[in-house]
Amino acid sequence: MAVIGTSAVKWNPEKFKKNESFMDKLVEQLKSEEEVIQQGGGPKNIEKQHQKKRLTARERIAKLIDVDTYFMELGLFCANGMYEEFGGCPAAGNIIGVAMIHGKETMIVAHDATVKAGAHFEMTVKKTLRAQEIAMKNNIPIVYLVDSAGVFLPLQDQVFPDENHFGRIFYNNARLSAMGVTQVAAVMGPCVAGGAYLPVMCDKFIMTEGSSLFLAGPALVKAAIGQVIDLETLGGASTHNAISGTADYHEPNDEAALERIRGILGKVSHKPQASFNKIASEKPFFSPDEIHGIIPEGVGQYDMREIIARIVDRSELDEYKSTYGKTILTGTARIGGYAIGIVANQKTVQRTAKGEMQMGGVMYNEAADKAARFVMNCNQDGIPILFLHDVNGFMVGRDAEHAGIAKDGAKMVNAVANSVVPKITIVIGGSYGAGNYAMCGKAYDPRFIFAWPTANISVMGGSQAASTITEIRLSGKQVSEEEKNRVYEEIRSNYEKQGNPRYAAARLWVDAIIYPKETREVLIRCLDTAMNNPNVPPPNFGVLQV
Repeated sequence: MAVIGTSAVKWNPEKFKKNESFMDKLVEQLKSEEEVIQQGGGPKNIEKQHQKKRLTARERIAKLIDVDTYFMELGLFCANGMYEEFGGCPAAGNIIGVAMIHGKETMIVAHDATVKAGAHFEMTVKKTLRAQEIAMKNNIPIVYLVDSAGVFLPLQDQVFPDENHFGRIFYNNARLSAMGVTQVAAVMGPCVAGGAYLPVMCDKFIMTEGSSLFLAGPALVKAAIGQVIDLETLGGASTHNAISGTADYHEPNDEAALERIRGILGKVSHKPQASFNKIASEKPFFSPDEIHGIIPEGVGQYDMREIIARIVDRSELDEYKSTYGKTILTGTARIGGYAIGIVANQKTVQRTAKGEMQMGGVMYNEAADKAARFVMNCNQDGIPILFLHDVNGFMVGRDAEHAGIAKDGAKMVNAVANSVVPKITIVIGGSYGAGNYAMCGKAYDPRFIFAWPTANISVMGGSQAASTITEIRLSGKQVSEEEKNRVYEEIRSNYEKQGNPRYAAARLWVDAIIYPKETREVLIRCLDTAMNNPNVPPPNFGVLQV
């Protein structure tokens, strides 16, 4: 394999510093916002949790995971900017992510009782379902740290009845159990109504002293059947351990419950892993710290190879069809020792062998054809695929249509949709229109999907959308230039807001917004996680337009 990329010392220093300053500011702003979200319901509610002699969700996770390992949190920005009429819901009141417990990748779901008493909004449910989906697809244990008041009743219609609402969590509990995926739940506070089914449907169920579980609380029991009973007698830890037999373990406090979980998972047998090709990991020749100096403000032209060179082992990439369809890069490399296929949009202007100019970030016929074939090759060889987005969409116009761009684009979409190897997606810049689909956007079943702070996810760019919609909206009307500009700016601003990665992360269109310099570490954790599922079916790509 050939080393790609160039040393940063050879770059234009002024341009590097300008780009670096641009990205540094984005990352610092992101970190500042994350710190606020991580406070959950705020200091007063954290203190209330401590007064109950209970740890916060984040404190519980910190004590649960292996020492000196990191928690790959997912969905931190979930519900960001939503539910503001109810005071907001930081991180959807639910913390999820992949961590190491006794050396095993494990999914953790922890209710944050400092946020609306851990009540479930629609995005809380969606976040839990995403955690279960990741555990299911990667065959990793899942731990639930339960401390929740149940459904957020003012919005029950958004949480309760639909296919992917609250009931789906328990459906997934049953399916995970049938698949042999280990599930452990610890009730460390209230667990009421329908939510009571979650811990009971897990393989192991722990309750701490002072916690409670019941289908109906004392007030509802009195209203329904006239029975007067206190909370502890109705559904306390002693009741469910010594009388109903519903719980498996009774622990005095959070710390003991967390040790119990570690003890359980520490004895789970080691299962077969996937047969993905892996050798010893080697660092890139070029430092990931230099990534911030690559992308210009406004995410204009840059060489995607320079980013890849700072992510892959030894900065080596074995390019596939390097002189054909050059607006997309395809090739095999290693990340953390794992063999991986890479499909990445090239953002510099290219020239074909015939001398024709092609715009960077645009999917032309040859690029789509090349990428489709490469994806199928990776499936044939059993190699996971990394997609790096910065795509404007597919080429349009007479020449593209006559050359069959819809046919070639459909071929790539078909290949990605029917790909069976693990797919990991990172949105670096734009992810527009059908380009999002072809590059394995959320709808195309990536094992994990992330965004950089520079990402923009939308059906098209804000300026293009504003121009199109303004023209349609004002067609045939006599309006002033001032009014036209007002309409244009209103539409453009709305598109920019909706394209922002925070908007996408709030709705779980991406699992997380990550720091560019940490991309390699995140990818290695994802590949380690995917390694736990040995069940990769044979690929079948159906009928392709050729």
